[in-house]
Amino acid sequence: MSTSRLPLKKYPLNRAFCFFESGPVLLVSTLRNGRANIMTISCHMSMGFTPLIGCMIGPWNHSYNALIETGECVLSVPGVDLLETAVAIGNTSGADIDKFAEFGLTPRKGAKVGAPLIAECLALVECVVRERPEHHEMFVLEGVAAWRNTERKEQRTFHARGDGHFIIDGETVNLRDKMVKWQDCI
Repeated sequence: MSTSRLPLKKYPLNRAFCFFESGPVLLVSTLRNGRANIMTISCHMSMGFTPLIGCMIGPWNHSYNALIETGECVLSVPGVDLLETAVAIGNTSGADIDKFAEFGLTPRKGAKVGAPLIAECLALVECVVRERPEHHEMFVLEGVAAWRNTERKEQRTFHARGDGHFIIDGETVNLRDKMVKWQDCI
């Protein structure tokens, strides 16, 4: 079938990744030479049913060298109340400012890595770099400790759709009783 007969509009191939970005926006914190930093990412993936997470972080990001040098970071899931803060974090460089101070976020000491936890986030995973494929700006991170902030009133997350558009979690449907194989998941 010819695409000329379908109600399709050509989409830029270099923006096609927007179709697949569905995981929550993450804040990545690092610590390098005694200086903490935070960056915002939306291009990441869970790698199976393990604590492995693939993240795209390129050399143009201030956090890139911190990850290479220290081999560790914290992945934090912000709530929707931090949406504008996450965008602002992504539009600034840790080379120029202290993002914890600038955006009023609270660093907390982790259990396994030197990079700080972000106290205001919903979920946090301390990670170490396991692999860094040389042909891509990808880091394969392994979670070594995980935290969940159950005291926060706002528990909704947000997801990037690309080009400044976000989806905010809506209604939650609980089918836990039907998930007989996965009862031990949160």
